[in-house]
Amino acid sequence: MLSTFLVAVLPLVAAQTTSSKRGLVFTPNASWPEDNKVWVQTGSDLTWYYNYQEIPSPAYSSTPQSEFEFVPMMWGVSPNPEDTTFLKSVTGLIKDKGINITHVLGFNEPDGPHAYGGSDLEPAIAAKAWVANFVPLGEMGIKLGLPACTGAPAGLPWLHQFLGNCSELISTGGEKKNCTYDFLPVHWYDNFAGLASHIGERRANFPDAKIWVTEYAYAHQELEATQEFYNMSAEYFDRIDYIERYTYFGAFRSKTSNVGPNASFLNNDGKLTDIGSWYLGFSATGVSPQSGSGSAAMYGKAPVFAMVVVAVLCGTVTIGF
Repeated sequence: MLSTFLVAVLPLVAAQTTSSKRGLVFTPNASWPEDNKVWVQTGSDLTWYYNYQEIPSPAYSSTPQSEFEFVPMMWGVSPNPEDTTFLKSVTGLIKDKGINITHVLGFNEPDGPHAYGGSDLEPAIAAKAWVANFVPLGEMGIKLGLPACTGAPAGLPWLHQFLGNCSELISTGGEKKNCTYDFLPVHWYDNFAGLASHIGERRANFPDAKIWVTEYAYAHQELEATQEFYNMSAEYFDRIDYIERYTYFGAFRSKTSNVGPNASFLNNDGKLTDIGSWYLGFSATGVSPQSGSGSAAMYGKAPVFAMVVVAVLCGTVTIGF
């Protein structure tokens, strides 16, 4: 783990940086559909997005996949774990609609309970769904992202159990086979030292997999600490080769933020904050996240897209849809 001293002396880079790794966690709010255009405006740094679903968002239906790549996710599992709805949806996008799907994301926080936004899956059940849906997609050449566990200690054992169960399902005739994957999604909502340590642990356990940080922020902090975390993490992600992509959790107005108003990309009136503007590759705006027409009483309300609950699990804040 990085020591407090090392974190203190890590240099902060200029906040205005660009990166092809950056994507969008799309959490639209029906009250402000105009905000959807912010993320794809001319000059935006964002190259891809996911929306916790297997079908693209209507807001970006006219945007070519080559310009703004959609990555489908299988959020959870239906009562029948061998149901192949996800597989059919993804193959339909490819064959029927001509959308070039190259990557897919596994289950969202399967080690977390529904009350905290997790898909709450037993590893053996998740393994059955993986074999039914992801194994065929992998055989088509699509790159597979493992389930995105929470930052809590239970996440790593869950992943190992899941892969063990998966191996048992596909091994036949005494020949052991392993379920394959290409990248490992990571979630984190605490400080930078914890983030770097968490990624290091995942890398040590999955040395051949690329890492995607698909949800992250420093939740419920003062503005200075929030901006410092953003700058340090962006520099770190862009510098490390095995971190292939990342998506900050903040694409909403501050009055709907469930990770604290200072983590949001937009203020109460939908204007880009410094972090929001930096993330898109632009200069600082000087817009305070808590400025605009909203009131303090509105903070903590989850986006209309889905109710998200924040919880502290073993010292780590986890958020999921």
